[in-house]
Parts: sequence; structure tokens; C-alpha cells
Amino acid sequence: MSDLKSLATKFASDHESGKLLVLPTVWDTWSAGLVEEAGFSGLTIGSHPVADATGSSDGENMNFADYMAVVKKITSAVSIPVSVDVESGYGLSPADLIAQILEAGAVGINVEDVVHSEGKRVREAQEHADYIAAARQAADVAGVDVVINGRTDAVKLGADVFEDPMVEAIKRIKLMEQAGARSVYPVGLSTAEQVERLVDAVSVPVNITAHPVDGHGAGDLATLAGLGVRRVTFGPLWQKWLAATSAQQLKGWA
Repeated sequence: MSDLKSLATKFASDHESGKLLVLPTVWDTWSAGLVEEAGFSGLTIGSHPVADATGSSDGENMNFADYMAVVKKITSAVSIPVSVDVESGYGLSPADLIAQILEAGAVGINVEDVVHSEGKRVREAQEHADYIAAARQAADVAGVDVVINGRTDAVKLGADVFEDPMVEAIKRIKLMEQAGARSVYPVGLSTAEQVERLVDAVSVPVNITAHPVDGHGAGDLATLAGLGVRRVTFGPLWQKWLAATSAQQLKGWA
């Protein structure tokens, strides 16, 4: 547990440093090893790429115990901090969720406000903040400074769900910060203006999904840093790029 606490403290400190963190999103020990060997200070595990790699599908369709077994293999294979995407929590209480991710060796979680197991119900803003607050409390009781990355799909869901998706996203990331999230993740941002508005709304890092080759709609890594972005992950995009590139190359051998 002492090593886990040290990793968590380092991860939390990195998030508070003011520097931009790039945390590539992996799906197995091979991809995780590549990330560590490349010199990154931490990594993320994505539910989508893990599901694709194990013959399941995203949207809390994996068996959670099987998922945590993959996480444990990854955390055992690397020496850098690992954060795991737990979608909306797989129906677990915040305390149980924190206990299981710590058991698997992770020191961060990404938790979203769309509950896939309930017909993709969108949690109310305060409801989601309360879930994050309970997870923060459980981590604090365990004595591990878990980095909670609070995700909202407000912008992605758009005007069909929210009257003003950007205003809704701002409300939600503020509530998540107040609840104890160490970073926030408003998915679906595509322009520099959107990024700036969300970055200005909170003091914790804003997580942006970027493509490892093509970057982000708002610009490349240097541009994102200039906009105030302090956390970048790849989601399923690295795995998808590898798949497309490999398929193209393999056609010559078919």
C-alpha cells in the first residue's frame, strides 16, 4: 500500500504542477510498456480500447472483475501511475469502486455522467457531483490521494439533451471540482473557443481527448498548452490509428 500511496501522491502532485500532462490511453501490458518506455509520467486505461481488445464492447458491457484483472496486469507491468476509466461506475457504490481500483493498483479514475447500465441515463449535475464526492471521501479514508477525473458528456450530447450544452458543461465541471475532482473532462470539445471557455471555468486541469498523430480540432500540443489545457488523453484513438495503419500495411500480404 505504501508504494500505491507514493504513486498516488506523485500523480496528484503532477496534476497540481501547472504543467500539461499527456497520459496516453492503453489497453494491455504491451501498450502500457510502450508508454513507460517512451518516458511518459503516467498513463490511462480506456474502457473502450480494453473492451475492443478483449472481445467485448464499450458501455459497461465488460464484467467488472475481468476488467480489473486487465488493470492489475497493467499496473503490475509498469512503475508509473495508472488511471482507469470506470465509465459511470459499473453500478458500484463509490466506496466499493475505490476499493476495487486500489486493489487493482490504479491511483486514478475517470468517471462519467452517462449511466450506460440504466439505458444511458444522464445523471443530474448534483447527482454526479455527489458520486464524485463520495468517491473522494472513500479515497481519503483509505489514505490514498486518488486523482478523480470527472467527465461530463454535456457538449457531446448537444442541444437534443441540453438547452445550452456549453453552459451545462461549465456548471457540471464546476460542481465536480467542488466535489473533489482533481481534473475534469468535458468530452466533445472541438474548437479553441470551447476549450478556452472550459479552461477558464475551473482551476483544476481540463482533460482533452487528442489523436496521437492528428492532434485536436483546437490545435496541436503546443497550441493546447497555450490555451491552458493541462491534461491530454487519447481515448480509443491511438488503438484505432494502429488498427487502421496495420490493416493498410497487411493488405499487401493478403
